[in-house]
Amino acid sequence: MTPRHPLTPGRAGGACAALALVLASAATGSPVSAAGGEGADAAQGTVAYRSVARFATAGKPRDLLLHPDSKKLYVGSDDLPETADVNESGLHVLDPADGKVRSTVGQAPGPTGTLGRRAVRQLLAPLPGDGAVFFYPLRGIGTAKDGDAAAAGAWVPGAAVTHATAGLTPSTVLVAQGPVLSEVDIATAAVKRSVTLEGGDGFAVDAARGTVWFTDIGNRRMYRIDAATFRVAATVELPAGEGFGGFTEVDPETGAVWVGLDSAVVVHDATGKRLGTLRGTGTDMPRAAGFDAATHEAFVVWQDAGDTSQPGSDNDGTLTVHRTRDLQEAVKPVVLPGIHVQLGSAAVAVEPGGAAVFVSDPVAGRIIRLERSTSPRVTREPADRSVAAGTEVSLTAEAEGTPRPTVAWQVSTDAGRTWQAVPGATSPTYTFTAALSDSGRRYRAEFGNDVGVGRSAEATLTVTIPHTTTGGSGDGGSATTGGTGGTGSAGSAGSAGSTAGGSDGTSGTSGTPGSVGGGSAGSPGSAGATVGGGDHPTAGGGALASTGVAVASLAGSAVVLTAAGWVLMRRARPRSTG
Repeated sequence: MTPRHPLTPGRAGGACAALALVLASAATGSPVSAAGGEGADAAQGTVAYRSVARFATAGKPRDLLLHPDSKKLYVGSDDLPETADVNESGLHVLDPADGKVRSTVGQAPGPTGTLGRRAVRQLLAPLPGDGAVFFYPLRGIGTAKDGDAAAAGAWVPGAAVTHATAGLTPSTVLVAQGPVLSEVDIATAAVKRSVTLEGGDGFAVDAARGTVWFTDIGNRRMYRIDAATFRVAATVELPAGEGFGGFTEVDPETGAVWVGLDSAVVVHDATGKRLGTLRGTGTDMPRAAGFDAATHEAFVVWQDAGDTSQPGSDNDGTLTVHRTRDLQEAVKPVVLPGIHVQLGSAAVAVEPGGAAVFVSDPVAGRIIRLERSTSPRVTREPADRSVAAGTEVSLTAEAEGTPRPTVAWQVSTDAGRTWQAVPGATSPTYTFTAALSDSGRRYRAEFGNDVGVGRSAEATLTVTIPHTTTGGSGDGGSATTGGTGGTGSAGSAGSAGSTAGGSDGTSGTSGTPGSVGGGSAGSPGSAGATVGGGDHPTAGGGALASTGVAVASLAGSAVVLTAAGWVLMRRARPRSTG
């Protein structure tokens, strides 16, 4: 049976992979495999439970309790027949992380007060600080904590106790002796009050609402008992069935009562109104349930019938997790190999926040530790980038999950149709210098762990030609727009101007003729004639945009020829007479 006392709420700590991830250069490789887990895609934030350890250190476990204060795992156990040389029955205190036994309290008083080895069948409630209240056959109510040499205990008068659980006050417990329900003092086992019903099998307490729910499987009903009067306040009918009962538990948060019945779980609200029915697979039967107020989830252990001749029986049990607000499945069912009902009922204990769940296996005499895992959830996406060639580029992607996700960067050269792994890009930082050939490539981060694989959004890299100057300019020219030519130099004295190109520039129109006796300045060169300046003359622009020197030479020659012709014409003119 499960612990009957609510556990202190808590939150499961999820590990966060905050990864400063940087773009890789264009690379080819084999098709991408998953970064973690088995390569199966999973919706981001998918929750799963996985078995991480099995503790075989506490005899044949019958009940489990995680102490809300000391955080120790208390185990009530019978002796294992296989270990005839040692009696393993009693109250075991384990480290929940590794199952190491801290101590064992095997001695408890009998009906006459004599100490003896006692099995512990049910754990009823935690003691303040540390320790537990428990039931041991046939009518014993005991208390003990880690390190005690023996338990304190007292025996309830009357018939054998068939079921027990936490009481309505810290100093009491409730016990059933067949159809008789009694409130009993823990220290003395004295009966304070009782009520007799038509029948009864098990019950659960809703201390917050002052209610006790007592199930009567034979008559297929539940009795709602008012705690103040200790009388039946209402009767709720249960579905017809074969008459097998599994458990009765109350969700301490909502007051809903969950009843394991045959191969289903029937859920009623705090007033007794039917909320719904949960069903297992095959011949599995619900035998234990626990609740976590932090996650608002219920954990149900289903045991196989253990008879392979029955259709659907495979000897394997199941752990299912349900949202308490709507009864929907919160986690994919977890297979519990070899857990069946032939050697007793299983028990379950949930760590506050649901980070760990403990399930007893009565067949193998062990306790299974399962841990909560979540698939990677991307919390920061990489962004598109546009840079000039030769620039170092980076993207950032972040993801969280439990266990901590691994990462692998991927690149696509065909607009995202196919992806390849970037060799070596599996660490938080990977750098490169962008090249023109990288332009248009897409990058994404793939995160993976035991639960599955998730991927970031795609980031597209655009690479442009660098905007740089390749040479000087005549009059402030740039790499893309030629400068104007320089002004022409002065002509020599008494002759035509001799140059038109600038001394620093690269192209210009011819200079204007100089007057005799002193040359005038050459005119400015034509604009847009060159890329670069003084040392890199390049033709461009109009027809006169050749080198200044060549144009100036032609202009000078024309001036000389003109002068010579004028002299000849003057000499050829005859002299006038008289």
